[in-house]
Amino acid sequence: MKKVSSVLLLLIISLAISSNLQAQSIFDKVKKAVEQQKNADSSTTNKSTSSNNSAVEKLSSTDVSGALKQALNIGVEEGIKKLGAEDGFYKNNLVKILLPEKLQKVESTLRMMGMGSLADQGIKLLNRAAEDAVTEGVPIFANAITSMTFDDAKKILLGTDTAATSYLKGKTSAQLYQAFEPKVENSLGKVGADKVWNQIITKYNSITKQNVTPDLNQYVTEETLNGVFKMVAEKEKGVRDNAAFRSTSLLKKVFGALD
Repeated sequence: MKKVSSVLLLLIISLAISSNLQAQSIFDKVKKAVEQQKNADSSTTNKSTSSNNSAVEKLSSTDVSGALKQALNIGVEEGIKKLGAEDGFYKNNLVKILLPEKLQKVESTLRMMGMGSLADQGIKLLNRAAEDAVTEGVPIFANAITSMTFDDAKKILLGTDTAATSYLKGKTSAQLYQAFEPKVENSLGKVGADKVWNQIITKYNSITKQNVTPDLNQYVTEETLNGVFKMVAEKEKGVRDNAAFRSTSLLKKVFGALD
């Protein structure tokens, strides 16, 4: 029974990752894998399926979990690298940091007063701070992926298209926030966002006679964190569906077992 479960899991992994299976849902493919395994057990499968099962049986649980970890590391590193580049946040509509609700009146007031360029600069610099801070997440993600057990890997592979993202979010959110917050604070000063926003808020308060004092550090930190997980989720879907992620010998060995 243990051998059957192992073979079935490996079948599912290959089905989940192979780029040739995009036409049907992962759950349809899991069902098909179960049926194929039943046929194999009753010795009624064809020669091709038997050959594939033979290839799969040569893979160890260590290979399987190791391949998933490699795939996730690649996805995370590529996602964070993209976010950390210039305009990684600012020109990415999926993660671009806009103003919080309490500052949207500030933006609209500045634009009505002919100071739209100042508002644009303020938004750009918030995104620049996120781009500067986001690379702090790489070692934290790496540690979470390294500590992943085979049971964790199994749940991820049998889960939704963003099961790995949910796993990483649960394991890393608190650490990421602690790592991002001081970095964002430093980055806001580094890119000049603190000075620009001090100018923006001062002008707004003088015009409206209000006393707006936003916590930009907390807001940008939270938005940076949200942006990272949005990108990780996008990359995870690619890992599951795109054979191009087989960039190492282990990935090719495991995910190519049923090609």
